[in-house]
Amino acid sequence: MKLFKNLSIIVIFLLFTQNNLIADLPRYLDFKYILNQSEAGKKAQAYLKKSLNVGIKKIKDKEKSIQEEEKKIIKQKKVISAEEYKKQVTNLRTKVASLQKERNELLDRIAKQRSKARNELLKNLNPIIQEYMQKNNVRVVLDKKSLLLADEKLDITKEIIELLNKKLKSIKLN
Repeated sequence: MKLFKNLSIIVIFLLFTQNNLIADLPRYLDFKYILNQSEAGKKAQAYLKKSLNVGIKKIKDKEKSIQEEEKKIIKQKKVISAEEYKKQVTNLRTKVASLQKERNELLDRIAKQRSKARNELLKNLNPIIQEYMQKNNVRVVLDKKSLLLADEKLDITKEIIELLNKKLKSIKLN
């Protein structure tokens, strides 16, 4: 009987220490995957992609218009006076500079919105990860890109995405 009692104490001790060892192992998640695959992340990306495509289409339409105007000016070069030609060329260059400025503003606006979306996701993700860490007795969570090799059992990405999807459905970008 005493042997059985001692054996059960040893088994309980081993189980307890094994659970503590597992809890002490760092976990990792793929932050980029979370950004791209969470509901809020997908919606934000779709919105940004649509905004970029609409902006680029407008710019290309203006670009075609400027190219047609350039061809028209070149055809008229011999017919109009040198002063009028210079005036039209200067006007055309102003339109080209304006178009380039518009393109840069579009790209800057989209980049700022993308950064805002990323920061908003991160702001909502941190408390979720902290709660997960407390609930599951985890001391360290790393980003997957910082790892060279790790056991897939330590990957908590999908669990965190599920928790994030419950908490955050979309991100306001405007």
